[in-house]
Amino acid sequence: MDLADQLAPLERFAVAYAPAAARAAWIGLFAFEQRLADTAKPGRDALMIQLRLAWWRDRMAQEAALWPRGEPLLAGLQVWDAERPALGALVDGYEARHVGEDGGAELAQARIEAFVALGRLSGVSDPGPIRASVAQWLDPDPAAPMPRLPRPMRPLAILAGMARRQARGLPDTGLRGFGAALRLGLTGR
Repeated sequence: MDLADQLAPLERFAVAYAPAAARAAWIGLFAFEQRLADTAKPGRDALMIQLRLAWWRDRMAQEAALWPRGEPLLAGLQVWDAERPALGALVDGYEARHVGEDGGAELAQARIEAFVALGRLSGVSDPGPIRASVAQWLDPDPAAPMPRLPRPMRPLAILAGMARRQARGLPDTGLRGFGAALRLGLTGR
């Protein structure tokens, strides 16, 4: 099964706006976050959550060449080898959200830094607009200015822009929602 098939519809749509060379990194990040969120789902046994997250943390501490074969997600994360620490921080963030009392602050910061790392993998050197856009996606403020993202980060523009639309009570589905997502993908804002 292709990792892209497991993504949420908006994530699949957004990935279509990534340059072809960066799509695998985008898909890998979305699929990894989905796996971590599923692993740390509320109501699951805390010890099992920590054991599963520890396994992922150990993988992110290893070079990709040492990862076990047969796990499709690890195969999809091969392109992240140079930025594995950002993925390891995501694991820590999900654990902190599950067992900690920080209200998700560590996870939010780890998500921001993971997208900055994705920017580096995509050749984007200015992390400022990326950080601002991820912050808008995670906690939309319709009154805040939306930064223009470079082409390799257009999928993030779609996610942040659609989150802002939803925060304003505008439709994120149907023809108007599709038109808004299309505009965000084409213009980056």
